[in-house]
Amino acid sequence: MEYLMAFIFGTIVGSFLNVCIYRIPMGESVIYPFSHCPKCGEKIKWYDNIPIISYLILRGKCRNCGEKISVQYPLIELLTGILTAGVIWKYGISLVSLYFLILACVLIVVSMIDLKTMLVPIKLCYFAMVAGILLSPFISISSFKDSILGASFGAGIILFIIETYYIFTGKEGMGYGDANIMALIGAFLGWEKVLLTIFFASLIGSVVGVALMVLKGKNTKFALPFGPFLSAGAYITILFGNEIINWYLGKLGWCF
Repeated sequence: MEYLMAFIFGTIVGSFLNVCIYRIPMGESVIYPFSHCPKCGEKIKWYDNIPIISYLILRGKCRNCGEKISVQYPLIELLTGILTAGVIWKYGISLVSLYFLILACVLIVVSMIDLKTMLVPIKLCYFAMVAGILLSPFISISSFKDSILGASFGAGIILFIIETYYIFTGKEGMGYGDANIMALIGAFLGWEKVLLTIFFASLIGSVVGVALMVLKGKNTKFALPFGPFLSAGAYITILFGNEIINWYLGKLGWCF
């Protein structure tokens, strides 16, 4: 029941995240006006705004004008519900869970905007990073010092990769927005988990990149936003980071 309630709560939050994903790139308020059809402007009634269920009942169309509703909406609601349930499974109902859920929700918005526009919402990353730093002293598994170091190390390592790649190739590889995303992640996870996040992000990104080249015949020069992979790496680290680090250190100690 605890996980079910967490999932339902997550889908409700996901509905709001959809609003943020749609409006932030256009510079619109995420609070007002209330949800409405982008084509006919009709305000969406509460019973047509129930996460996932309303989409299925309406068969993915606006009740008023019949405009097709993007499948992104129920997918984001479903994803947020699953991620919320996962965090509650790991950390229970606690301040730690709330802390990591703030990060997870911001990363969903950042990732989707990056996917749709190839641009990173810098202001959102900055304010979320500051929130992570300011909240860190109240979280049992974090500290103000770790948060500051995490944000600095996260941004620094991505900037180092960007500049090194440019020096040797004369071309831009990753975008500077990725440094902002990694600073945000580092602020919440601390400096020790920055490298683990980047490792998983690179691994997942490589698999997806190779799959796209094989399935769609793309060459090695096609643009692929890295933000979603950083977000995926961060979520894996949230759930399993401590266990992976302890396992690795144990193996390292055994070797010596």
